[in-house]
Amino acid sequence: MTDALREKLQKLPDKPGCYLFRDGRGKIIYVGKAASLRHRVQSYFRGHTLRHAPPKLRSLIHSVADLDILVLRNEDEALLTESRLIKDFKPRYNILMRDDKRYLAIRADPREPVPRFTTARIVRDDGAKYFGPFTSGAIVHAAIDFVERRFGIRKCKPVVPDALTYEHCINDIVRFCSAPCVGRISPQEYLARFEEACAFLRGERVAMLAELEEQMQAAAKHRDFETAARLRDTLFALRALVRNRAHAITPPNLQADLARRGLADLQKLLGLSAPPHIIEAFDISNIFGAHAVASMVCAVDGVPDRRRYRSFRIQTVEGADDPAMIAEVVGRQYLRLSQENLPMPDLVLVDGGVTQLRAARGALQSLGLGHVPSAGLAKEREEIVRDDGQMPVILPRDSAALQVLQRLRDEAHRFAIGHHRRIRNRLIRESALDEIPGIGPQRKIMLLKTFGSIYRLARADVEAIAAVAGIGPTLAATIKRAVGGDVDENN
Repeated sequence: MTDALREKLQKLPDKPGCYLFRDGRGKIIYVGKAASLRHRVQSYFRGHTLRHAPPKLRSLIHSVADLDILVLRNEDEALLTESRLIKDFKPRYNILMRDDKRYLAIRADPREPVPRFTTARIVRDDGAKYFGPFTSGAIVHAAIDFVERRFGIRKCKPVVPDALTYEHCINDIVRFCSAPCVGRISPQEYLARFEEACAFLRGERVAMLAELEEQMQAAAKHRDFETAARLRDTLFALRALVRNRAHAITPPNLQADLARRGLADLQKLLGLSAPPHIIEAFDISNIFGAHAVASMVCAVDGVPDRRRYRSFRIQTVEGADDPAMIAEVVGRQYLRLSQENLPMPDLVLVDGGVTQLRAARGALQSLGLGHVPSAGLAKEREEIVRDDGQMPVILPRDSAALQVLQRLRDEAHRFAIGHHRRIRNRLIRESALDEIPGIGPQRKIMLLKTFGSIYRLARADVEAIAAVAGIGPTLAATIKRAVGGDVDENN
């Protein structure tokens, strides 16, 4: 292990994200995800792992010369990013070490006479409905258990359950099954219940979580703590399942109605003189712990307006300091609006809690814009943080005001991640070029000027690369390998 790699291992953050292992030529050989980058990546290099790990894993570890990390918000985001990175770069050891372990999804086939919910590890294009996949198996099983009990969905396995099936089943007694097999419920009513269960899994029936919370509180009030604990665990799992799903499937006319209601509620909650016609929201995303981007998205009358979106490269902040980054981009955005004599928004929203909000308020005040209303949305508990010194507000999950802010915050995050991904892909390839011995700034400029991008350089043949001034055949072959291209070793 090199000193540089050892130093990187010591500085790994205790945060979720993806890690990329490189070999001695700078090529990405493995991509993984972790709930904690520090614990997961360091575990590879412990003595016990080096001595007792399977041969393929030991081979991977001994091949690692360097690593990069990508800090993300949570494990779900890390899962999606890991999949995209593997697809983009096809690392050798991801292919060698691939097994059949995949994350669980929920499957239901509406074409069955009496459909039910099962788990699946492969999402196929087979006409069935899939929900997920999810990183937690506990979430999947809690969701299936809930919809079976709540909607009377059968649990038995026969494709067409009948009276003989019922003779060996007591699910109508112990699991609230509606018993369609013996005609206790009509096929039409059963299918209606099944469709309601699917709507819940899509995030369209969030109000049902409030019912579950009431049951939990009632159980705790009657000192039935075992039931209350079970309901609490189920509630947490279901909240994780339906989070960030509700708005994607809401019809446009209903979205507009919800937006109007939400803006009116926000006016009252934040003490505004009128419903906020224009809301601008900011989000920060870090890349490899050393680079950062920010996004600003805008909603007009509660509906996102893509024409007003902006991306920022962080210019003045070193390290992972989200509040300082918020202050920078808020200051840059509204300095520009002031200089161009453009109207200010009716509300500024930041992704984060009181620390991020204070940073944004400081930037506004330094520009003489302290009168512009602002608020924060803290993700962990979805608290609305106000800039008037009052306590944060936790609204019901089905609150129209909360949904307006969540939709805009999630849109800012999505937009930042897209910008994030484009820069990340370029950085991953360019960092490999930077690490090639003999490639200095001038040669790098010549290569990029000749081929236009690292993407085109990776697809050029060795002879074309060697023709660039100062490169030659040997260095050209090294460059080709480093940027992910194939080299004909017989030439």
